[in-house]
Amino acid sequence: MDERLKKQLDFSLEIDKEKNIFRQTHLSGHGRNENDAEHAWHMAIMAYLLREYANEEVDITRVMLMCLIHDIVEIEAGDTYAYDTENLKTQKAREDAAKEKLYSMLPEDQKQELIALFDEFEEGETAESKYAHAMDNLQPLILNDSNDGDDWKEHGVTADQVYGRQSRTKMGSEKLYEVTDSIIQKHIRKGSLLNMHQGRTI
Repeated sequence: MDERLKKQLDFSLEIDKEKNIFRQTHLSGHGRNENDAEHAWHMAIMAYLLREYANEEVDITRVMLMCLIHDIVEIEAGDTYAYDTENLKTQKAREDAAKEKLYSMLPEDQKQELIALFDEFEEGETAESKYAHAMDNLQPLILNDSNDGDDWKEHGVTADQVYGRQSRTKMGSEKLYEVTDSIIQKHIRKGSLLNMHQGRTI
């Protein structure tokens, strides 16, 4: 086997470990915690299905690739919960180190290609990365909604925190943000989300 193919296959086996990185979000039907690979697959399919709602015209292949690779770094860096303020402080440094280590397993051209794609996603400046971020936010939101907001309740998440995260959804899709907003409002009314201003659920 030539060296290029060996590197590609070694990397392909390495990313199997993404299936072992479990997230705070639970599968629908009050199932177990989902893993990173399931999250990425779900995002990629959603991106394709909902592409008509992107604010701008997007290269959907590029978006789907971003969705599929954006959490590979968590094999090394671990999952950082969206509302874990302490771990969020070190997230970038951990993920940058992981990015270099993992993508260095690939042939140089593919390493650079995937790092550029990961960086584009993280920077969130292009139409594709904005739309991919909308998927990254919407996917766990619809799962949590289907589970009566249990993940928010478990972690004492406030409505302001969810709105803060979902502001990136609006940058990728105004239409999908409307859906997001209605879901958040529903869970404020139900008491699944804390109202920070009053210090209690409403």
